[in-house]
Amino acid sequence: MTIPNCTKVDQFSYFDAENEKRTLYVLLLTFATMVLEIAAGTLFGSMALLADGWHMGTHAAAFCITLFVYRYARKHKHSGKFSYGTGKVAVLGGYTSAILLGLVALGMLFESFHRLVSPVAIEFNAAITVAVIGLVVNLLSMLLLGHQHDHGHSHDHHHGHSHDHSHGHAHHHDHHDHNLSAAYLHVLTDALTSVLAIVALLVGKWVGWTWLDPLMGVVGSLIIAKWAWGLMQQTSPILLDKAIDHDYKQQIAVTLESADTTLQDIHVWKVSADHFCATVTLQDEQMREPAFFKQLLMEFDKIDHLVIEVNPV
Repeated sequence: MTIPNCTKVDQFSYFDAENEKRTLYVLLLTFATMVLEIAAGTLFGSMALLADGWHMGTHAAAFCITLFVYRYARKHKHSGKFSYGTGKVAVLGGYTSAILLGLVALGMLFESFHRLVSPVAIEFNAAITVAVIGLVVNLLSMLLLGHQHDHGHSHDHHHGHSHDHSHGHAHHHDHHDHNLSAAYLHVLTDALTSVLAIVALLVGKWVGWTWLDPLMGVVGSLIIAKWAWGLMQQTSPILLDKAIDHDYKQQIAVTLESADTTLQDIHVWKVSADHFCATVTLQDEQMREPAFFKQLLMEFDKIDHLVIEVNPV
């Protein structure tokens, strides 16, 4: 028996080579700035600057994950090794980056409290200079990654079959690249910690409030933890095959049962950031073809892959 080559899989394997190239540029910038800030923060005694440098170090690791995800997804996009393509690979990369962000926040919080209890002398002028350099690099990185961060890519697809695996919806999708979103969020948090470091160093220099430097580290860690939690809330439901909302599924059930058939089972779940699959089992006295029921569900364009089983009463 010959197994058909299901090109449907490719639709769930969204990949953008331009995003991969941009991420590589940001990785190189981040790594260079990380080395500079950690060295300067150690020499000049700035906790805010050290926190920014350590933060950038974990971001460099996160960007390595991002690049790996893009290359892995590209390599296996047409391999057929994944039932619904490699769409979840990018989501997994985003989730992993969120965990790294959370660890960064914990590390920053711990070290900031330590510096509040045991303050050290700070060479403000040198530390401020390096912090400004870090902020410039962060803004440049945001410009590189942010070009397509909020822009979707749409496509239309139409498949017609008259057997169990039914596809027939014309869809318009805005692709959400969680992998790129995670990378962008890492850069955004870097920019935040750079700004906090600069503010703390300037106030410490002019007013003498040296305690503000580690306090800004505490504030930054809490904000970063909040962003990390938000990214985990976006990605974890997709990895766990979250079902579509109940009302949408109920509308599908009502539509099918309006055709004098009995709905025995229905599952609708996410297979990537932007795509849903559905399996439906029906009892029908007239034993109509699955294509008939597929046609009834044409309006439900969130579903990309639809499998319908029709059983006798």
